[in-house]
Amino acid sequence: MTDVIVIGAGPTGLMLAGELRLYGVRVLVLERTPGPVDQPRGQGLHTRSVEIMDQRGLLDRFLAISEKFQVGGFFGGIHKDWPATLDTAHPYGLAVSQPATERLLREHAERLGAEIRFGSEVTGVEQDEDGVAVGLADGTRVRARYAVGCDGGRSAVRKAVGVGFPGEPATVETLLGHMTLTEEPETIAAVVAEVRKTQLRFGAHPLGGGEYRIIVPAESVSEDRAAPTLDEFRARLRAYAGTDFGAHSPTFLSRFTDATRQAERYRVGRVLLAGDAAHIHPPTGGQGLNVGVQDAFNLGWKLAAQVAGRAPEGLLDSYEAERHPVGAALLDNTRAQIMLLGTEPGAVALRGLLSRLMDFEDVNAYMTGLATAVGVRYDLGDDEAGLLGRRMRDLPLPGGRLYERMRSGRGVLLDSTASLSVTGWSDRVDLVPTERALLPSPALLLRPDGHVAWLGTEQSALRAPLERWFGAPTL
Repeated sequence: MTDVIVIGAGPTGLMLAGELRLYGVRVLVLERTPGPVDQPRGQGLHTRSVEIMDQRGLLDRFLAISEKFQVGGFFGGIHKDWPATLDTAHPYGLAVSQPATERLLREHAERLGAEIRFGSEVTGVEQDEDGVAVGLADGTRVRARYAVGCDGGRSAVRKAVGVGFPGEPATVETLLGHMTLTEEPETIAAVVAEVRKTQLRFGAHPLGGGEYRIIVPAESVSEDRAAPTLDEFRARLRAYAGTDFGAHSPTFLSRFTDATRQAERYRVGRVLLAGDAAHIHPPTGGQGLNVGVQDAFNLGWKLAAQVAGRAPEGLLDSYEAERHPVGAALLDNTRAQIMLLGTEPGAVALRGLLSRLMDFEDVNAYMTGLATAVGVRYDLGDDEAGLLGRRMRDLPLPGGRLYERMRSGRGVLLDSTASLSVTGWSDRVDLVPTERALLPSPALLLRPDGHVAWLGTEQSALRAPLERWFGAPTL
């Protein structure tokens, strides 16, 4: 029997499939579309996602097809210089299309042995004490020990297990599309700059060959969410810019709103939710794809331990305990950004005030850390240095880098005291002797996702966190 069925072959589902296969879990990915979707939705990886790709040995593949960018404090349309104090060895994002991201993650998962079935629409999910049965549109059923819904905001999995999805309905709608413009690039740039003085939900970004990525406010919130037409785009461009720039030959037309919703629970028995199936929000700040990948990175090693029968009590539940607050914070910061993008006097005044505050380096670093997920800290306790629960940045180590040492998906104990041991856990945790000058603490225990689970110097104090995150010792 398959160990885990992942429903949805977007970035979240593919990242999760790769993580599970890293630990030898038998994975089946079900995707309703007949093949990979070539739609330019998410447009990049933020810093934390860049770090994750490095931690799994995928970064070079992304760098080969991406362009680095540095936009500090890109919060609510406010752009500042990249903050020099951001705590990362990867101070940049990557401009890469979602289809390209999915291709690299899919290739990674398949290299590790994941099975991906396209054209497999899920119609029902039922679970019992021993596993989960997933019904498909063709009348067949597949069964696994666990299932994870990574199937988007209209998740069939979430609905099947009866998880509520409370939040706020849409109040504004925005059109997004790729199309060719015949107007001269200089004229387009000048008009866009003028319109954006008062309307930040407007833009025309050149993609090459005369094609542009267009964003413009819709006339109202649509009832049926059907894809917009080229005529609708032309009308809205004329309404804001006085011209449609000669728009023609669209390759992608879409619409999005400011609706925000979050699943009440991320786990119901043997069924879990991740990515857009667990939270939807405006795409402001480009966080959606990234947060889904980060959900998967948190869940993968925990679910793998559960499948292997070595997960300590509460480990799988810690996925919801840690990621639900992250999702709630995501909804809040995108709500705030939508407010800041408003054209009313109060929104303009607030945006001006926040812009002046972000001239302070600490504020800029905080806001950039918020949008890039570098600032995420799980509630694992308190310490004077504020390290517990934070992910550790990449560090130079004797014989290589920290992130290179994490590519096996094992825990890592960084020890400069030469007095600590992982005896009993050496099948799950690597002991890495390190120079004290390289570490923010004499010794650090890192979980497989790179978050700090313990710091200290006493062997006696190390046992509890080892058991909490890695289970009972091997005798």
